[in-house]
Amino acid sequence: MKFNIEADVTPEELRKLMGWPDVEKFQQEMFEQIRAQMKSGAEGYDPLSLMRPFLTQSLQSMDLLQKVMGGAMRGYTGQTKKGSEE
Repeated sequence: MKFNIEADVTPEELRKLMGWPDVEKFQQEMFEQIRAQMKSGAEGYDPLSLMRPFLTQSLQSMDLLQKVMGGAMRGYTGQTKKGSEE
């Protein structure tokens, strides 16, 4: 069986739907600081170590979203565990 869900929402609508905060201003400030440090050639500056906590959090959020969607689909189909029926 193949099941597709298509949602036509903007990123802003999805953010509000999921209850995520608006971090656009924070991101802009962060990127400005990164640019300033890159231009000044700050010694020991490593962009990857600066972004690692945010990348990890993003991956965890995506994993949580997948689990929520999977649970909703199992509930909709009447399955309690993957591959088993009630």
